[in-house]
Order: sequence, then C-alpha cells, then structure tokens
Amino acid sequence: MRAIHVSDPGRDYSLTLVEEPRPAPLHGQVLIQVAAAGLNNADLLQARGLYPPPPGASKLLGLEVSGTVAALGEGVFGFAAGDGVCALLAGGGYADYALADAGSVLPVPAGVDLIEAAGLPEGLFTAWTNIVDTGRLQTGETLLVHGGTSGIGSLAIQMFAARGNRVFTTAGSDEKCDAARGLGAARAINYRTEDFVAAVKDETGGKGVDVILDMVGGDYIQRNIDAAAIGGRIVNIAYQDGFKAQVNFTPVLTKRLTLAATTLRARSQSEKQAIRDALAAQVWPLVGTRIKPVIAAGFPLEQAQKAHQFMAKGGHIGKILLKTA
Repeated sequence: MRAIHVSDPGRDYSLTLVEEPRPAPLHGQVLIQVAAAGLNNADLLQARGLYPPPPGASKLLGLEVSGTVAALGEGVFGFAAGDGVCALLAGGGYADYALADAGSVLPVPAGVDLIEAAGLPEGLFTAWTNIVDTGRLQTGETLLVHGGTSGIGSLAIQMFAARGNRVFTTAGSDEKCDAARGLGAARAINYRTEDFVAAVKDETGGKGVDVILDMVGGDYIQRNIDAAAIGGRIVNIAYQDGFKAQVNFTPVLTKRLTLAATTLRARSQSEKQAIRDALAAQVWPLVGTRIKPVIAAGFPLEQAQKAHQFMAKGGHIGKILLKTA
C-alpha cells in the first residue's frame, strides 16, 4: 500500500510517498480501506518532531479517516466488509489502509459523502469530550468556542447549536465570522477588530459565558477568565499562542471557576469508546442533517506536503483532506 513518511523531522521536514505492507487487523481492530484522511494541527507538530505518537501507535501521520471496512479482527461485531465508516486514530491515517480500534469507529451517516466523512471524527470526539465531559455544558447554558471556523470549531458550533445551546465564537476575519454565523453561531466576534470579553458580556447581560473551549492560550488565558460567568468552566485543548501567561487568579476564586486542559490522542481505548458511544447515541442522529463536515480543500495523498503547506498558511475555513483516489 502507499503511505506517507516524514523525512528529516523538524522545521524543514518533507513528506514522502512510499510503499509498505498492508497491515492486518488484530483482536478488536478494524482495517479500513481509506477514502480520505483529515489533517490536524497535531500532524504538523508531529512532522516537526514536537508531538510524538503515543506508545504502540502507528508512526504514520493521520488521526482520522473515512473509508470502507476491508477486514475485521477477532472479537469485532457490528461492522461488515464494505461498510462505509469513519474513525478516530492514534496515528496511521496517511495511507491506503489504516487500522482503527473498533471502539473508535462510527458508520458514515446518510447525507454525508464518504470522503467528506473524514472531517468528522477528530472534531466531534474532541468537542464532545471537552465541552460535555470536562466542561459539563448543560441545557440552556452558553458556550464560547474560539477558532470557530477550524475543523473542531465548525463542528462544535453546529453540534451545540443543534442541541439548543447559545454558541458564541471568535474568528479572524469578517468572512470567517459570516461562515460561523451560517453554522449556527448566535454571535461571531472578529478578534482582530473586537474585544471578545466585552462582546460576550454584552450578549449575556454582563453575566459572561458558562463554558469556554480554547486552543489559543497565551493572553487568552486571562481574557477567558474575565469572560467566564460565575461557576464557569474553561477547557484548553491547545496553547497555540503560548503555554505561559501572567494570570490574576482573583476572579478564578471569586467566580468559582474551573480551569481544565485535556488531550485526546493518548487516552485509553475504553475512554475513546465511551466518547464514541455518547456520540452515536446523542449526536449521530443529527449528522447529515443539522451537522455536516465543513471542507476547505482536498489534496491527493501524494500531495501531502502541499496540503501541509496550505494548512500552515492559515486562512482556510473547515477541514483539509487527503484523498487516496
């Protein structure tokens, strides 16, 4: 099968198409003939040597795929050869075939293209577990999602707007704000021209927001604290603007805030299966109708380097995909 290898990991890494043996599924695994793989910032970090895969995971890039079931390992039920599926991976998606643990596999819903379904798993798993499991978002509460037109942000807005929450978001241009409103955001804030703290307080009558999902870090750490409501929960999934900040913790104390930070890739398969099961029960019925993947661009597998360059440049709306055919 074809696969993408990282040559010279580091700032000037290169992605090379190679041939390697097709993997065989072990107990509890599903072998997927990949139609497309979704790009994530973690892929760029791994290629730069900054984010190694967890022990036992494939060293290939790629944290999510869609495609058809090619083979099943022992102990796997509920899927059959030829089924259209999408899956969350700990690695291995940049190839013609990928192994997935059965507990991280979901059927491609009606109304979603098989290739575009590669843009679903990472965003939905990440948004659900961080906003619901960690952030404890309740019915009627408000949510602020930073990076509303990212792969994660675009799905989070749709998912929680569809579930009846009032969702605010930030984005870096008027075009992106328009797109976020089209996805269901009640208020989209251009962070280049507006102060999101003032904007969300205005929208909530001075209360602030109940849950904040942030991947920015840096000076957003303090600003998120200022924007949070009493009893608010702030969850960081990345720190793209830096891990360090000078913070006044007084409002954390007086507003009884919860600050949390999580990662998904290295979690156990039982934890990932619990997220998958929650999505299957509570979100999947909405996918294909009220929730759809937002695709910015697609590249052939052999143009993985070009796809990474496109992602690193920024400015896109939604997911970038690598297609195998």
